[in-house]
Amino acid sequence: MDERIIKLGIAPIGWTNDDLPELGGEIPFEQCVSEMALAGFTGSEVGNKYPKDPAVLNKALELRGLSICNAWFSSFLTVEPYKDVEAEFIKHRDFLYAMGAGVIGAAEQGHSIQGQEKPIFDAKPVFSGGEWDRLCAGLNKLGKLAAEKGMKLMYHHHMGTGVQTAAEIDRLMENTDPALLGLLYDTGHLVFSGEDHLAVLDKWMKRIGHVHLKDIRPAIHKKVIEEKWSFLKAVREGTFTVPGDGCIDFVPVFAALKNSGYSGWWVVEAEQDPARADPLEYAIRARRYIREKAGL
Repeated sequence: MDERIIKLGIAPIGWTNDDLPELGGEIPFEQCVSEMALAGFTGSEVGNKYPKDPAVLNKALELRGLSICNAWFSSFLTVEPYKDVEAEFIKHRDFLYAMGAGVIGAAEQGHSIQGQEKPIFDAKPVFSGGEWDRLCAGLNKLGKLAAEKGMKLMYHHHMGTGVQTAAEIDRLMENTDPALLGLLYDTGHLVFSGEDHLAVLDKWMKRIGHVHLKDIRPAIHKKVIEEKWSFLKAVREGTFTVPGDGCIDFVPVFAALKNSGYSGWWVVEAEQDPARADPLEYAIRARRYIREKAGL
């Protein structure tokens, strides 16, 4: 593959967790980004310990040959006035623009249970027709704001939210403007949800503008379902891992993206307890796997 087209990043969530700040709470920002570079990655998403001043953050990243490719935005379009969401989005957009990022990854958090101790499948939210209308219309508007800065809005489907399943992804994509909203494709969340991740990839390939590479440990995933764990417990117990360490065969994923002409970032994202899974070790393992299986 051509490194000028596909860039490799890694999310800080394996070092310091945003949903569970106690995981990696002792790991400083400098260690996180230094180990990303040491493992062979050139990009990062933004974590809770990253400096908020673009000048400070850019300097720290430049020293290590890293750049920011995306940062999570929590939208509340189903439950809050659009103007309030827009105000927060503009601040988020402008920060990412100052960091040189081209993508803004958004996930609707109205009614989300991903941060709650509730059974991840049984308590999953389901949007009403009116909420779907507000979500789709609002995302189109936010997409226009992203485009003002030459940036692209990508929707991140996620466990414990109203856009989790393949059917929900279909509904969102079918009711939003392709010119204003793309899809952030996440292997781990699709497999966790019980979806056919390759079918989603094939169906929405033309809308995919950012990729999260996340693997699943099947034995732990089985317990999540049988024992009705929350998303937070699933993370603490190690359901997620890096590519090559779980049950997902990424070779067809890599091949499909390559054959489609995809251009953009592939980001390793595997939220784990760093006390159980050494972040540098797993980052190196993921980088080696991608080199072996994707030639990148």
